[in-house]
Amino acid sequence: MTQPHLDRRLFLRAAAATGAAVTAGGLAAPSASAAPGGFPDYTYVRTLLTPSKLAYNPTGEIIFPCVRGVYDRLSNPLGRYYLYYAPHDAPGGICLAYGDSLEGPFTEYAGNPVVSRSRQPHYSVSHVSSPHVIWNEDARELWLYFHGENTTTRLARSTDGIHFTYDRVVLNTSMLPSGTTETSYARVFRHDLPSRGARYVMLFMRNSTANHRDIGWGWSADGRSWAFDAQPLVRHSDVGAQNIGGPHLLKSGANTYVVYNKDRASGGEIMITEVGADFSRRRHLGVFHRPRAGAPDNGRAASPSFGTDRGVPYMIYEAGDRLNGSIAVARG
Repeated sequence: MTQPHLDRRLFLRAAAATGAAVTAGGLAAPSASAAPGGFPDYTYVRTLLTPSKLAYNPTGEIIFPCVRGVYDRLSNPLGRYYLYYAPHDAPGGICLAYGDSLEGPFTEYAGNPVVSRSRQPHYSVSHVSSPHVIWNEDARELWLYFHGENTTTRLARSTDGIHFTYDRVVLNTSMLPSGTTETSYARVFRHDLPSRGARYVMLFMRNSTANHRDIGWGWSADGRSWAFDAQPLVRHSDVGAQNIGGPHLLKSGANTYVVYNKDRASGGEIMITEVGADFSRRRHLGVFHRPRAGAPDNGRAASPSFGTDRGVPYMIYEAGDRLNGSIAVARG
């Protein structure tokens, strides 16, 4: 593939779409090839978190990383970057690690989990998982979206990224067509949709009685009250998979993309689809990132989160078989 011109603005826009902080500094030289959409190829750097090395480790597995730059958002943060993650299986629990570089090391927060499966009188569920945090500029708060049970996505809010106040349910299977059995693994992004009066979009994994997982989407004016498309944004059959999940929004110039992972049995790659600024396009561009055959990926990369550190783009992701992997970082 011919390498398109990649300048610093591309990565600034991509980082703005993800909510990650960007610092001044030059970009590393582009790699010899590029992912579709003009994004860089990402190369594994190191493993950041391994369940067996964590103090809070109720199930021996962790999933769904979300990294945010907080050094210019919060007063006296524990580190420049906060990395949220969670076990999935019961009891789950939203966890925090912190560090001063996206390449690590990251230190486990001693008080994990920061959000547990019971928050009376609001909910008591078997597990909470899949944390996604955004900086809400209007509220000057970190907003945490997470699921528990798999049918329900919830919102909690924080001024320090550690102590969260429960807000509300933002998505439930009852808000989608009959036969929907799961609405989880949601990520929310600041993205204007003027025709819908919206300033935020949500991407999530949806399942039905057919038992094939697709990518769903919704929109909101305030990040709290949401409307949802009855039809999937990307169907598993569009990209030759049994299941797809872990969606994330990226931008390059005026173009808007969704990246998401295939299940291990379908290849384990991270894929990319161009959706257009108004989400009306469905242009499937193929593989965005191919997992390493060896450790830690062992043929599967999933649930990517993106950030830029001193001008260098990074992808933090789930590495390895589902519920038997670690959190790793790759550099663009």
